[in-house]
Amino acid sequence: MGELRRETFPEGRFTLVFMGYEGSAGSQVELTYNWDQQTYSHGTGYGHIALEVADIDKSCAHMASKGAKILRPPGPMKLAPTETGVREIVAFIQDPDGYRIELIQA
Repeated sequence: MGELRRETFPEGRFTLVFMGYEGSAGSQVELTYNWDQQTYSHGTGYGHIALEVADIDKSCAHMASKGAKILRPPGPMKLAPTETGVREIVAFIQDPDGYRIELIQA
């Protein structure tokens, strides 16, 4: 496992590092480095899980029809990474235990 790509967000003061296996279409782990965060305590080191979906609008509508709470409707990220300048389309839902799940448009 190694670093597959990196996205830097100077305005947001964070960097995303994507870890996985080269040449694999499998899962990746996204690590967030918050530039100004000095320490983390138990419970603050985990933010959310992210899943890529083919149709984010349809996915959110389906989950909402099943009772899922949509915390942030689909829309572009506020910031774009320096490397690509592209703002991904994302949404956030909440699972039954209160954890956030990010959906990313494929």
